[in-house]
Amino acid sequence: MMMKIGVIGTGHIAHTNVVALIGSGRVEISALCNRSAEKGLEFAKEFGLQKSVYTDYREMIQKEDLDAVLISTPHALHCQQFCDCTASGLAIMIEKPLCTTAEDCLEVIDAEVKSGKHLIQLGFMRRYDKGYNEVKAALDSGAYGSPLLLHCTHRNPEVPDSYTTAMAVHDTAIHEIDVTHWLVSDDFASAQVIMPKVTKYAHAELADPQLMILQTKSGIVVEDEVFVNCKFGYDINCHVVCEDGVIEMPQPLYPTYRKNAQITQTIDTDCFVRFHDAYDDEVQNWVNDAAEGIIGGPNAWDGYLAAITADALVRAQTSGKVETIKPAQEKPAFYD
Repeated sequence: MMMKIGVIGTGHIAHTNVVALIGSGRVEISALCNRSAEKGLEFAKEFGLQKSVYTDYREMIQKEDLDAVLISTPHALHCQQFCDCTASGLAIMIEKPLCTTAEDCLEVIDAEVKSGKHLIQLGFMRRYDKGYNEVKAALDSGAYGSPLLLHCTHRNPEVPDSYTTAMAVHDTAIHEIDVTHWLVSDDFASAQVIMPKVTKYAHAELADPQLMILQTKSGIVVEDEVFVNCKFGYDINCHVVCEDGVIEMPQPLYPTYRKNAQITQTIDTDCFVRFHDAYDDEVQNWVNDAAEGIIGGPNAWDGYLAAITADALVRAQTSGKVETIKPAQEKPAFYD
C-alpha cells in the first residue's frame, strides 16, 4: 500500500528528501505546502507532481487524506507545526533541530506522549551513514573495550557573513552532539568551548575555529573541532580511543592519483555529497518504519537532549567556563 505524504516546506533539504521519497517506490506525494504559492508550484512542477499546493499547512492536513508529513521549514516554526501534526495522528519526519528552545522541545514531547503514539522522527542523518554505523558496530561488539575519548572534526570550506559564532553549535556541531551521544550510549553532563586564534577568513563577528568539549555522565570525553572556513573541503572525521584499541571512521572511497611526484585524493566540499547515501537511507528507513506504525530513528527525546547540550555549549562560548548539562525532567518511560 502506498503511503500518502504531505510535504511542508520546499527548500533545499526538502528537495533532497523528496528525491529519496519518490525513489522508495512506497509513497505518493499527495500535497505540498509553502508560504509562497509560487515557490510551491515551482517545486511541484520540478518533480512533475500534479498535486494540491497549499500556503497553510493546517488547511493541508485537514483537507488531505494523509498518512505522514515531511517538515522542512525554518526552525522557529517547528514547535507549532509538530503539535498540530501530532494532534492529527500523522507520522512526522522533521529536519534537525527539533525546536529552537529546550522549552519548545518539552512542549512537543508532551504533545507526543499525550497522543499515545510514537510519531516523530528527527533528521539526524549521520546515524544512517555507513562509516558511523561501522564505528557503532565495533563499539557495541565490546572487542575494543569501553570508549574513553572521541576526537571529531567538522570542517567546512566557508560560510556566509550571516553565519554567527552560536551557529557553529546549533547548525554545525549539533550533528556531532547527536551522533556521538548515539555512538557511546551515554548522556552528556558538561560542556566547554575553547576559542583558538581566529582564522583570517572569518568575518569580524565570528569566532572560528572552535574546540568544543563534552563529557558524559560516565566520564567519556568528546572533543569536536568546528572549523567552518577551512577552505580545503568538507572534512568530517571521528576517532574513538578505547581501552583495548582505537577505532577510526572510514572516509568515502575515492581513488588516489600519482602524478608529478605527488599523491592526491578527492575531499568532498558539500554535505549533500558526503552524506548523500545517508540522507537516502534515512528517508527509506522512515518510510518503511512509518508504514509499520513505528519510529525507528532519532526521536523527540533525542532532539531535546541535543537542544540542552547545544544550549550549554552556547553558554560556554561566552562564559569560558565548564557548563552543566541537566534535563529539566526525567526521560518519559514512553521513550524507553
